[in-house]
Amino acid sequence: MTPVSEGTALPADSARAYDYDGIAEGYAAENESSLLNAYYERPAMLDLAGDVAGRRILDAGCGSGALFAELRDRGASVSGIDASAAMVELARRRLGSDADVRVADLVDPLPLPDNAFDDVVASLVLHYLQDWGPTLMELRRVLKPGGRLLVSVEHPFAIWIAERSAGARTDYFQTRDRTEEWTLGGQTTRLRFWDRPLHAMTDAFTAAGFRIGVISEPAPAPTARDLFPESFREVVGERFLGFLFFVLETD
Repeated sequence: MTPVSEGTALPADSARAYDYDGIAEGYAAENESSLLNAYYERPAMLDLAGDVAGRRILDAGCGSGALFAELRDRGASVSGIDASAAMVELARRRLGSDADVRVADLVDPLPLPDNAFDDVVASLVLHYLQDWGPTLMELRRVLKPGGRLLVSVEHPFAIWIAERSAGARTDYFQTRDRTEEWTLGGQTTRLRFWDRPLHAMTDAFTAAGFRIGVISEPAPAPTARDLFPESFREVVGERFLGFLFFVLETD
């Protein structure tokens, strides 16, 4: 783990450290039915979104389109972007050729007009970015006045507890990088995450002009405990530390 300060430039060869192309098929299959995705993160995002009928929504980091499909089924008009061309292709297969989904990287200026969306959902994507500032400014730009940004990220305290339990001497209050090797569907890739404390997240949101409306640590879906009894063996109560959720508002 290398502590860094917010905004330090990444080396050019590591600026895009979230290459899902090689594991796209395996990740999409896992996402459909896993505890963390299908019975925890996605239901929580949908609950926070509420009634989306008639709303124009950008799914920023749409992956293979699972959340996109749920929002569309609830009556939203949805567009999706993802840095992975393989994920975008899977999303098109799932959603149909007429779905508005394209390859675009959140570290770059977005190929989208100003004030185009009522909501943006950024589901488990910001923790791949070292500097949130430019990305948050772009997401605010494409939101209409009064729009919302819904964010889910890995829970910073859960990550720090896991690191300390594994013997790592990490400083919770520093923004630091972490690399993991994932194998899914018989394919392996290395993903780089940027872990930051809660105050660094909230500072980034407010610096980009957002008001923090909600910070949520939700319970998983009611059926999760029965479907995944081994995962809940050590859980006390109805909740566990997994992801952290925000609803951010614009003027």
